[in-house]
Amino acid sequence: MLDKYFQNCMYFSSALLNRAITKMAEDTFKATGLSPTYAFLLLAVQEKPGISQKELGEVLHLTPSTITRFIEKLLYKGLITSHAAGKLSLIELTQAGVELMPVIKQAWKELKRRYSEILGEEAGIQLTKMLHDAGRDLGQKV
Repeated sequence: MLDKYFQNCMYFSSALLNRAITKMAEDTFKATGLSPTYAFLLLAVQEKPGISQKELGEVLHLTPSTITRFIEKLLYKGLITSHAAGKLSLIELTQAGVELMPVIKQAWKELKRRYSEILGEEAGIQLTKMLHDAGRDLGQKV
């Protein structure tokens, strides 16, 4: 009976999904030594060497203070470099970061394989797009 309330509530349904996919992602990314979010940040840096911290925040939908903490940790791990260009801090991968990219990309593929095995590949693709679009649309309104 109570379940019907939760099934009809986006907040609780999204939290349920978030817990499940977070556990799956964290298990999958253990091989990288990074959380999925740190790994995604590195992918963004690889895609756009010299990306600014501001752009990273926009791509990852994270606050400037959170991006700063992430950058500091990745600098400490020796996976990125940061240099100033005027008021901007520009981020690039180090050789160690470049060498980690195949492991990160494999973890992303494995994560997709794992949830596609459960949900079905097409359902996973559609759900991902719906979640992204809904998050973007709701985020613009709050």
